[in-house]
Amino acid sequence: MRGTKLVRFVPMTVAVLPSDEEIRSLVPGPDTVLWRYGADARLMATSGYALALQVTHPVVGAGVREHSDYASDPWGRLLRTLDYVYVMAYGGPDAAAVTGRRLREMHKQIKGVDPEGRRYHALEPEPYAWVHATLVDAIVTGHRRFGRRLSAEQIDELYAEWRALGRVIGVREQDLPETWAGFREYFDRMVADRLEDNDVIHGVLATLTKPAKPPIPMLGDRAWRVARFPMARLFSLATVGLLPPLLRERCGLRWTRAQERELRALGTASRAATPLMPARLRNVSGPYLRWRRKALARGDAVAHAPGELASAA
Repeated sequence: MRGTKLVRFVPMTVAVLPSDEEIRSLVPGPDTVLWRYGADARLMATSGYALALQVTHPVVGAGVREHSDYASDPWGRLLRTLDYVYVMAYGGPDAAAVTGRRLREMHKQIKGVDPEGRRYHALEPEPYAWVHATLVDAIVTGHRRFGRRLSAEQIDELYAEWRALGRVIGVREQDLPETWAGFREYFDRMVADRLEDNDVIHGVLATLTKPAKPPIPMLGDRAWRVARFPMARLFSLATVGLLPPLLRERCGLRWTRAQERELRALGTASRAATPLMPARLRNVSGPYLRWRRKALARGDAVAHAPGELASAA
């Protein structure tokens, strides 16, 4: 773990979760930056990026390796990630409260010993907060590269809203910096000192290069044959290209000037399309939650492993 010893984990009690009354002040409403910008369809492009950041944390990587089905069911994993994000941000306080309790209860069982002989537990504060942190970074990065650029003031507000939402799942106030400026320093430290190369990140990248057909009823086989290559190309470029250069180098990921130019061109085209995008693509949360309502009723948003609440994108 890059010279850093694991701190013995002491399980947190249910008291780490806020009361139902407090939750109502933590969940975003229609007048928030998160509500307006958190469900843009173009943020899907950064889902792999967020996941890559997550699984290179040794604890998250170990949990995903032993308790997740990301390799055999990558689309199911992405849908469960979107379930989590959209329920928490757009489902209202009651749904967010239920999801927060289910999530922490499920994570109690995610523990073990990694291939290096290090014990891990999904509720260790650092990795638990890191997963939540990568999602807000993916939103900001996704809009900067593919969507509507946020002002410095909007980013500050978005981060405060996302940090507050973390309290609903038990991310304590002290687990993440108070400000976006502090977050950037925290992010750089995590990359420099905590994130590691492992087999999980390479498995994630492999699933992106040859994606299976997503379980979307309106997507027929012919349409998927047409969309598969450009989708795989965009996801692969965004996942590797958006990673910090230090982490790319540590993981042995090749990145060329030609790839950088291609990613920039895709981003430019995506941003230029903003005035032409219908409102339903700028915020897909409503149609998505209606489509997934049966799965959400079963608790699919929190039914799997650490990192499953990842790749918000």
